Amino acid sequence: MNFSVQVKVMPLRELLDPQGKAVMGGLQNLGIKTIQDVRIGKTIQLQIDAASAEDAKKIAENASVKLLANPVMEYFEITLQ
Repeated sequence: MNFSVQVKVMPLRELLDPQGKAVMGGLQNLGIKTIQDVRIGKTIQLQIDAASAEDAKKIAENASVKLLANPVMEYFEITLQ
């Protein structure tokens, strides 16, 4: 079966997010003062051929740990669609 899997990768909450800070500064410069924080991450769509949804999730987790996310600086969340 073919599964569509979304992997959301975000910087760890404890770490500074330079991209988020830059966007926050830009929003402030535009006069948008009500936004309190900005975090920039990435979303990765995977099409996975697997026997079950559980197997597809395991494959996505393996790909995330080995390549898609840097566990020292990022965390990831997996969603099957």
